[in-house]
Amino acid sequence: MDLFDRVIELGRYGYSCGQILAKLMLEATGEENPALVRALGGLDGGVGYSKGCCGCMTGGACLISCFTGKGEDFEYENPAHKPALGEFTQWFQDEITADYGGINCEDIIGTDPAKRVEYCPQIMAASFEKCMEILEEKGLL
Repeated sequence: MDLFDRVIELGRYGYSCGQILAKLMLEATGEENPALVRALGGLDGGVGYSKGCCGCMTGGACLISCFTGKGEDFEYENPAHKPALGEFTQWFQDEITADYGGINCEDIIGTDPAKRVEYCPQIMAASFEKCMEILEEKGLL
């Protein structure tokens, strides 16, 4: 099954954009973490259904941070943390704004639910691919 089909399948199971990115990352690494998947559900609809920043941008940042961020008291974030996040968020701002008119859910889908079905899976797949590309380039996968 290709990435786009997997995104569609996870959407049919009721997962939101941030959750789908988490599921894809966990599948790619052979891990399970239902708490992480539940937590990223808070990004849906532009962070808590506020119509704000797309959950793929925030979810992608969370995905990268899973590999690069600080996670324990005596641990430091990876030196690639901020550069990787910056690369992803700049890419997202440039690409998604050019293709969909902005980075907020409201900009991307407005009030048309058909756009959510048409646009969101494409954005999820592209975001996941970009995150994985960045992580691979930085030697974090």
